[in-house]
Amino acid sequence: MNHLNKAAGIAGLTLMTLLTACTGNTRVNPFLEDWDTPYGIPPFDRIEYADYVPAFKAGIEQQQKEIEAIIANPDAPTFDNVIGALELSGSILSKVQGVFYNVSETENCPELMAIEEEITPLVSEHSDNIYMNKDLYKKVAAVYNADQSRLTREQQMVLKKTYEAFERNGIGLDEAKQARLREINTEMSAKTNKLGNNNLAENNAFKERFGISVSAYPTAMTTTEDRSLREEMFKAYSSRGHNGNENDNRRLVLDVMRLRIEKAKLMGYDNPAAFILEPKMAHDPETVDAFLDGIMKAAVAKAKEEVAEMQEVMNQDIKAGLLPAGTKIKPWDWWYYAEKVRKAKYDLDEELTKPYFEMKNVQKGVFEAAHILYGVNFERLEGVKLYNDAAEAWKLTDADGSLLGIFFCDYFPRSTKRSGAWMNNFRDQYYDKDGNEVRPIIVNVCNFSSPAEDGTALLTVDEVETAFHEFGHALHGFLTKCHYPSVSGTSVTRDFVETFSQFNENWAFVPEILAVYAHDYRTGEVIPAELVEKIRNSLKFNMGFTTGELCAASILDMKWHELTAEELAKFTDAQSIRDFETKVCGEMGLIDEIIPRYRTTYFNHIFNSGYSAGYYSYLWAEVLDMDAWEKFVADGVFNPATAKAFRQTFLEKGGSEEPMTLYRAFRGADPDPSALLRARGLE
Repeated sequence: MNHLNKAAGIAGLTLMTLLTACTGNTRVNPFLEDWDTPYGIPPFDRIEYADYVPAFKAGIEQQQKEIEAIIANPDAPTFDNVIGALELSGSILSKVQGVFYNVSETENCPELMAIEEEITPLVSEHSDNIYMNKDLYKKVAAVYNADQSRLTREQQMVLKKTYEAFERNGIGLDEAKQARLREINTEMSAKTNKLGNNNLAENNAFKERFGISVSAYPTAMTTTEDRSLREEMFKAYSSRGHNGNENDNRRLVLDVMRLRIEKAKLMGYDNPAAFILEPKMAHDPETVDAFLDGIMKAAVAKAKEEVAEMQEVMNQDIKAGLLPAGTKIKPWDWWYYAEKVRKAKYDLDEELTKPYFEMKNVQKGVFEAAHILYGVNFERLEGVKLYNDAAEAWKLTDADGSLLGIFFCDYFPRSTKRSGAWMNNFRDQYYDKDGNEVRPIIVNVCNFSSPAEDGTALLTVDEVETAFHEFGHALHGFLTKCHYPSVSGTSVTRDFVETFSQFNENWAFVPEILAVYAHDYRTGEVIPAELVEKIRNSLKFNMGFTTGELCAASILDMKWHELTAEELAKFTDAQSIRDFETKVCGEMGLIDEIIPRYRTTYFNHIFNSGYSAGYYSYLWAEVLDMDAWEKFVADGVFNPATAKAFRQTFLEKGGSEEPMTLYRAFRGADPDPSALLRARGLE
């Protein structure tokens, strides 16, 4: 979502009345009025499908008029009357985008898909109209090229980000190339939306066939004894979007890559990866490729050891007559036999840990860690109507009682929700035109193991880590103390943002935190110390596989986005995608027993979620977060001075300073590249 379309102050708006299609009654579109609700929570119970398109159109019209006013201002261009005014433009559009794009991810349905199809070209055109507006650019450039010494550091970063946004969105192109870029952007938006909708349909088809959500796939593969059923589930899971049906994504993938390559070429870059990476921490494909290559070598070496251990266990099943002679570990065997090895090596059975990780208790642990470290307090908001009754609302306050923001959490799968887990903002943190601070509204969405009939939801160790991970993103949004929405909270480079979510995972299994939340849901018994020790000892288990599949997906992402037009032209049929994957996996040295975490046709991160040439970010950020964690361990994990420094240096700053400047300020040095390998037991 473009920062120029994000939240600004909610100015006094002229109310527009609209005729609803369903009742014929005159009513006010809720997006076109102030929200007289607790803490400005969107009035979900008043929003109808018919409200969205008119609100998008009204929001686009409002922001365009605000931009025209910036251009027409006869005063000399300054930060406040150009950049500041841009930051605070588009309040209607911000409101409707904040609701629509969140709700469409969790409540997808034919009505919302039709709305998205209608508004996508409108939003794409509006963004292009902003960034290809030469008169507006002249104003921005005048501020950028003027003396910046009197600007705050945050203002300098906002100015830099705004100026570069124009440069990277076609302002320097001639009219013919700008016209083509507009076509590319519109077409690309439509195709990535279609690809995402196809993924959701494929996920639902998988559930209908096997009775489990795709999020429950690892658990099912771990516990299913029937090898033929495991093979069937593996092949269905790994061929989503690659079945020759109405949800087949192969042609869409090639179309999107063709458009991305053409766009990069228009902008003067050899390939999409070079274009995308230039403003990131990594800066160029060569740096990312070398980074991933080193990790892959270590991961594969470890994975080969893991295969040998699993084969020994499989051989016992062969001797027992459970499998034919000569049976070897295949990809559909990994989860099942890895769990057997874990039980043998660490005497750890996840069925014994789950009762201590009931969802409500885990949430208590997530909150308690934030309270101990940063003084955050939590209060459940009862009676607040949200977009789905399964979601909850909480009020977060600081140690001094001041409001930090409103937190929505939506933890369990349903057919309308896309797979995975994420954090997003319904509203950003910023200061409005009158100098009043607006605090954020943030959501965590997950797809944890579904509750039993009695409402009890028991989580796996991985799901516990995910709960802490996503709330790490939320803390980055809640603790921010910026003035401008384009740099507040998680508005940082893609390869920096995962630092703080992954860092927060470290607290999940700290004994002092476990003592607070890991209670048997049936008896209230605190998790035994010996079980805690087993969990902690096993955290580095299976890291060859875990790291290998993640790194393989990252390399696959890079190789797609390093293609040139000439290379893509050789993809002559649907089979070409699978052939490309096979070639890339062979070149990276991935063993046959492992496939990338995401294959191309269901790689939603890179084709519909903003991680194109960016999936490496999880591993890149892990170097930073594990190096930072080592400081916490050295200082004492609950050292208040260290926690305060982490909060003030990172979580409050958002994108108001360059990432490495912030990191060096906290750590006193550059991050140690080997911190990731140490943390994963791969050194």
